Amino acid sequence: MNLVPSNFFIQLVAFAILFWLLSRYAFKPLFGIMEQRRQLVKEQMENAQNNRSDSERLLEEQKQALQQARKEAHDIIEQARTTGSKQADEIVQAARNESSRIKEEAVRDIDTEKNKAVAALKAEVSGLSVQIASKIIGKQVDEQSQKQLVDEYLQEVGNKS
Repeated sequence: MNLVPSNFFIQLVAFAILFWLLSRYAFKPLFGIMEQRRQLVKEQMENAQNNRSDSERLLEEQKQALQQARKEAHDIIEQARTTGSKQADEIVQAARNESSRIKEEAVRDIDTEKNKAVAALKAEVSGLSVQIASKIIGKQVDEQSQKQLVDEYLQEVGNKS
């Protein structure tokens, strides 16, 4: 290898000119594009980090909202159960009251019918008694006397029983 100083000097000057031309016309735009790309990547990374932070925050908010909704649903279910039990108790109590009222009404109706039957029986017995007595005695007893006789007879029967 032969090193010729003039060739070396020419090559060095050519390299310096080439480097100056490249740095002026090629490296500056290339470095500018690379700097823009670096800025773009940096912005995208920052945006990604911000988006991730936002998503984590939104996820936490959604979890809290879901938990709150579950709690509200549970409260609503408990309230419905309580209301249902209360209404069931009210319905049962109303049914008991109604059955008591119907029973009392039936007892009153029975007493009324019993009293009517006793009165009808008394009237029939008095009529039969008068007829029997008239046949036995052989004379006709007037209605007032008949009533008085029946009442006395019923009193005697009532006192004996």
